[in-house]
Amino acid sequence: MTAAPKKIILDVDPGHDDAVAMMMARIHPAIDLRAVTVVAGNQTLAKTARNALLVAEAIGLACPVAAGMARPMVREPILAGDIHGASGLDGPVFGEPALALDGRHAVDLLIETLLASDGDIAVVPTGPLTNVAMAMRKEPAIVEKIERIVLMGGSYQLGNVTPAAEFNICADAEAAHVVFSSGRPLVMMGLDLTRQALCGADVVERARRLDNSVATLFVELMEFFTKTQREVFGWTAPPLHDPTTVAWLIDPTLFETKAMRVDVELRGEHTYGRTCCDYFGVTGREPNAEVAVGLDVPRFWDLLIDCLALYGR
Repeated sequence: MTAAPKKIILDVDPGHDDAVAMMMARIHPAIDLRAVTVVAGNQTLAKTARNALLVAEAIGLACPVAAGMARPMVREPILAGDIHGASGLDGPVFGEPALALDGRHAVDLLIETLLASDGDIAVVPTGPLTNVAMAMRKEPAIVEKIERIVLMGGSYQLGNVTPAAEFNICADAEAAHVVFSSGRPLVMMGLDLTRQALCGADVVERARRLDNSVATLFVELMEFFTKTQREVFGWTAPPLHDPTTVAWLIDPTLFETKAMRVDVELRGEHTYGRTCCDYFGVTGREPNAEVAVGLDVPRFWDLLIDCLALYGR
């Protein structure tokens, strides 16, 4: 008997890799995408919201898309224009989106959708955690309604915006603290995992051969993303961070995870935003996250290509 599709809310800050996560979540039969909420992160909220609409239109997304928090809970915003460009989605040429944002604030859309659910919706954040944390603070009753949280963020080793911290967590570490301490089941796709998902020329060529409009958009996104990741980090192929969250929901057997206690550093002068992962269990504290440590790379790319191919049928 086929399992029912997994209901999810995707919380994004597009962002090239966020766009690919949207592509996968929209089309795979194992996923029931109920809403897309948008946060500032890779670019300003005005830009990430516009980008979410552009991608939604390109992939035929029917669910609500709502804009949320424009700045972190406490700190000043940081952006990732060096990676994602001035628009936040540089590379492809877009017109103006015909789709409109949902009239609700993303925090309210999260709250309303979760409260109306049977506790069977996973929340999937691929950007800073501000929307999710603010929803938890505004309406604590939603916390028990979240089936699980599958997020892209953090690292148990090296950061990418400081030596210690990954961008999504560092962009709003206070929000990350709220989410990691919420008590909900949590799966963390950190840099240690996503840096195994290097999108090489062979993957891009496989997508190009599909010759459908969404696969072509993927190719255009990856051409720009490859260039900036090489210029900033020296990667010969860019790590495709955010789609790992959706891939885990589709097929968790692609991943090896390890239960760890994860605490978010809020005070360190050099370590603000670090996810302190108790890899060896030295603190004796109860784990609060499954941290992804290994990826079946060939099967991950096969899954992504299979998703893109579905748009041509």
